[in-house]
Amino acid sequence: MRKIIIAMDGHSSCGKSTMAKTLAKKIGYTYIDTGAMYRAVTLFALRKGFIRDNSIDQESLRSELPGIEISFGHDDEGKQFTMLNGENVEREIRGMEVSSHVSPISAIPFVREAMVEQQRAMGSKGAVIMDGRDIGTTVFPNAQLKIFVTASDEIRARRRYDELVSKGENPVYEDVLKNVRERDYIDSHRAVSPLRKADDAIVLDNSHMTYDEQDQWLMEQYLKAVQQ
Repeated sequence: MRKIIIAMDGHSSCGKSTMAKTLAKKIGYTYIDTGAMYRAVTLFALRKGFIRDNSIDQESLRSELPGIEISFGHDDEGKQFTMLNGENVEREIRGMEVSSHVSPISAIPFVREAMVEQQRAMGSKGAVIMDGRDIGTTVFPNAQLKIFVTASDEIRARRRYDELVSKGENPVYEDVLKNVRERDYIDSHRAVSPLRKADDAIVLDNSHMTYDEQDQWLMEQYLKAVQQ
């Protein structure tokens, strides 16, 4: 079967990463978590003090962006984690502090330009699954399979809340719901590569689907795409 590029876009906390990782493992593809890349840049900016009182020091971030190296590793169980300049930052980038600032950081044109360049290089040979906000519209507009994932605000917030609790954090559901809705607005209204469904993308509303149902649906779409 031919090797294709699978672009999976959609709203935050839809489970895109989990679905993409599962499918990639089943079909032997490389999974690239683009959201984690923007989260790593956000963590870098927070650590450097470039984000203060919801204001971003863009000039300082621009000057240090070339020194940011983002890569992915795997633990002994095969689980993927994100590395920032050689450090495993997977846990830190999933916390509420990074979540509260990642959308404004990812809306900065020079940040998106740098990340898109890296993402295209990673997926240039095909046989990749990439999830994010603009994969099927900007990064790989010619991807052979495009999926747009969505779910209700409340269900996505509950999933995010449960994830944070499982990691030992003590979130407030209403705060998580507010963050989900704010990220949706910023992602959909940013000037550069806003979140939107590609014209040829297939919509997956997984509000009331089980993991098994999602995985089966995705496998069916993949098999159709590689046989065309």
